[in-house]
Amino acid sequence: MNRRLAVLVVVFCAMLLAAGCGSSKSSPAGNANGSSTSTIGPSSSVKVDGKINYASPPANAPVQSGLVQIKYREITIEPDTLKVKVGSTIRWTNEDPVEHNVTSASGPIKFASKNFGESQTFEVKVTKPGVIHYRCTLHPATMNGTIEVVK
Repeated sequence: MNRRLAVLVVVFCAMLLAAGCGSSKSSPAGNANGSSTSTIGPSSSVKVDGKINYASPPANAPVQSGLVQIKYREITIEPDTLKVKVGSTIRWTNEDPVEHNVTSASGPIKFASKNFGESQTFEVKVTKPGVIHYRCTLHPATMNGTIEVVK
């Protein structure tokens, strides 16, 4: 392995460790029995105990409308919380070289995408007010978010 590749591997591993088992605002994933396995790479997995503690958008967060973009980048979500107006369309774009999906966990509308690869998207039009919690079921420990839909 050449020196540059070795440095990149070390940096990538350090980023994974720094990211921990949650997004910048969320905590570890879970299922009905309190644990889940989240795949990080092609042949690795991480055992995570606990439930997802979905973050809420700040009270003073701006309300977006129209086409609202969410990026899947570096096995995280940007932004992982937001406020949108009823009638807006949310578009998730995968910027990672691994597949992701979008599945609602709770809220006024239910949705579940198929897995989608790099540069692919998934869209949902929000038609009812309420709080939508969602996650990538392939990487729930680091990829979970909240959308507050307002009138």
